[in-house]
Amino acid sequence: MKSVLLIATFIFTLSLTAQTPYEKGMNDAFALWKQQKNTEAVQLFERIASVETDNWLPSYYAGLIEIVSSFGLKDEALLTTKLTRAKGFLDNASSISKDNPEIMISYALLNTAYIAFDGAKYGMTLSGENIAIYKKAQAIAPNNPRVLLGKTEWDMGTAKFFGKSITPYCEDVERAIILFNEEEQTIPYYPYTGLERANEISSNCKKETSPN
Repeated sequence: MKSVLLIATFIFTLSLTAQTPYEKGMNDAFALWKQQKNTEAVQLFERIASVETDNWLPSYYAGLIEIVSSFGLKDEALLTTKLTRAKGFLDNASSISKDNPEIMISYALLNTAYIAFDGAKYGMTLSGENIAIYKKAQAIAPNNPRVLLGKTEWDMGTAKFFGKSITPYCEDVERAIILFNEEEQTIPYYPYTGLERANEISSNCKKETSPN
């Protein structure tokens, strides 16, 4: 999850004198997130979204923070509160940018947070939803590295749950790394993250496949 905090370097190198109110707000929100001040970051992204009503990114990031910070919670009521808020943010982002693969896979991550909390309770229904989400996202953006990596991590998690090897999915991780390295980062504040996570999974693949 640490990789979602690694925002593209150019975001933080914008000239302070040239910053628009939007840029300043986004930079401040990312800074709060990096400092693990999640509540303050979400609130600031929410305020930005209320002004930038045609921009999906502020609501997307508000939702993403709520999702990421829900992993590891032990209180189901708190989990549900956070993920309900996250869904509201993602719904707003999706209403602005329909069939956006970045938003779609965040819905899948939201489902995964529920499943990670209680697989017996949430796994049966939400697993099917995730399979459908990744299938649709791949059809829309087959060369999106985050879509490929998200689906591959999901497939690996399923394989581990059933006691199977993750090796068949390691090639997809390597393909994702290639796509990450080929990706042009041209849109300010776009979520171009994931390469670090892909490299981490690749390392785990090599350990699993190496002879003892």
